[in-house]
Amino acid sequence: MDYRTQVKSSFLDIDRQQWQELWQASLAPSPFTHHAFLAAAETSASACSHTGWRPCPITVRDPQGRLVAAAPLYMKSHSYGEYVFDWAWARAYQEAGLQYFPKWLIASPFSPVPGSRLLAKEARSQEALAKSLTELVSNSGLSSAHLLFGSDQDHRLLQELGWLERQGVQFHWQNKGFRDFDDFLETLSQPKRKKIRAERRKVAEAGIRCQVRAGGSLNTHDWDFFYRCYENTYLAHGNPPYFSRDFFAEIAQAIPDQIVIATAHPDGDLEAAPVAASLLMTQPTAEGLVAYGRYWGSLVQVSMLHFELAYYTPIEWGIATGLQRIEGGAQGEHKMARGFEPVPVLSSHWISEPRFRDAVARFLAREGQGMEGYLSELNDRLPFK
Repeated sequence: MDYRTQVKSSFLDIDRQQWQELWQASLAPSPFTHHAFLAAAETSASACSHTGWRPCPITVRDPQGRLVAAAPLYMKSHSYGEYVFDWAWARAYQEAGLQYFPKWLIASPFSPVPGSRLLAKEARSQEALAKSLTELVSNSGLSSAHLLFGSDQDHRLLQELGWLERQGVQFHWQNKGFRDFDDFLETLSQPKRKKIRAERRKVAEAGIRCQVRAGGSLNTHDWDFFYRCYENTYLAHGNPPYFSRDFFAEIAQAIPDQIVIATAHPDGDLEAAPVAASLLMTQPTAEGLVAYGRYWGSLVQVSMLHFELAYYTPIEWGIATGLQRIEGGAQGEHKMARGFEPVPVLSSHWISEPRFRDAVARFLAREGQGMEGYLSELNDRLPFK
């Protein structure tokens, strides 16, 4: 079929409904490639040219002009906000007198969440997108391209075209038909059960009560409070937050049904003004509802409050609502002690310079062997009985 490929300069240049049709038809849609999410990241000046995320969404149309495939493509002037680290590659390029940045990135900004990146309605249009993307990056003169946290199908298509595979690990909580939180705890070893109960007891003894609210029930005041918490966490680590307040205002209006927020209240009173918050995005899947733990922050210092608000309260809510899985985001081996399990995640990489491509391929082969050993070790240390 005679497909036509275009690279746009904005997500706003792509019809929202047409993008969403591709998103809904993809094997693993997530809120983080929803048109509303990507558009909000751009229009709120969170992921835009000014912040080093130049939007270049790539589209594929059939001979009748219908949009049949698309991907969230960016031209990046740095590697911040990606969660798959290539700073050593950039340094090697620079030491060789070559320019690593800008580079191509196929990803959702600041969101290390596995899911479809090559959005398409059918296999052949997805294959056409993978080929068009490979031709674009190989002919562009830029150093490299990176597709992060894609679906297995995304990575298979790119690896068949010569992209290099890289493996990482995340930690996900799985609902195994638990009746309640205590039923979940009973699946853990005795030391882990004791530790979690002690952590929850510390929060309760501090007078903190937590609740989970749906995004559609939140008002502007609620969102202002959440943003204070979110911003405070970043500033406490010496960095400005990735997303602006306007970003959250836009997604709160566009996709409220895919947002839940857990809040912590003092003096055992859920009517009292909250002191901490965590946000999760949700997505219905063939397996059931999945939640993605993303952002958390607190205005007070309470021992173990992070674990309660980011893990235990969402797990308790998830069991009560029939949630299938909670994905905890990048890294975090400490999550295993809270009942999360290691899950391999993939990225695919195109390196333009042949010598560096060979060097990166050798590095990834060694790293991959190490990652296999690491995953095996983690599985040997699972917290379950």
